[in-house]
Amino acid sequence: MRILIIEDDQKLATLIAHVLRKQQYVVDMAHNGDDGLAVALDGKCDIAIIDWMLPKRDGPSICRAIRAAKLPIAVLLLTGRGQVEDRVAGLDSGADDYLTKPFAFEELLARVRALSRRFMKNEGEDHNELRCGELVLDVISHSARLGTIALDLTSTEWNLLEFLMRHHGQALTRVQILDHVWSYDHDVQPTMVDLYVSYVRRKLGDDHASMLQTVRGVGYRLVA
Repeated sequence: MRILIIEDDQKLATLIAHVLRKQQYVVDMAHNGDDGLAVALDGKCDIAIIDWMLPKRDGPSICRAIRAAKLPIAVLLLTGRGQVEDRVAGLDSGADDYLTKPFAFEELLARVRALSRRFMKNEGEDHNELRCGELVLDVISHSARLGTIALDLTSTEWNLLEFLMRHHGQALTRVQILDHVWSYDHDVQPTMVDLYVSYVRRKLGDDHASMLQTVRGVGYRLVA
């Protein structure tokens, strides 16, 4: 899961990024409205945390631009404005949720998790697809593609990639992967995970193999 933070208070933005990265999210930052919107319109983030008051372009106008572009980005709007009419204006601009400053990081994480669940549910219900950047798995046809190029995956490779995509952005241990992909075979060793990760990387190609990251001492993580 990739999260974009658009916040002109660089100290606060850095703190939020630190908290999110500890939870294994991939984080990008921008510190004014124009730069933030440009990053959002790249379409690489899943969630955008946007401050209301920003230099060059405010949060609600960024929300409206994201919605006009029809990007499937969940938006959490941050603001010091706590009046009902302000919350209504923020939500009407296209934000999915609203958090008033000052806030506890525990609440921020809870709202991010809620948006993440909603995002993944909507993706599955609307498209029957799993997406991570240019990588797409069609769970109905059991097919995969990278951009416009079809990937020829074995059943095991597909199951491995599906599990990683359903938890993209999260570090998964070899045991977790082993239990999910090879649950029927108790004789399979954790080294089998490493072998099949190498197979999948080869099929992603040199330009995209880095999507499947090794997390030292843990296992693997898929990122856009």
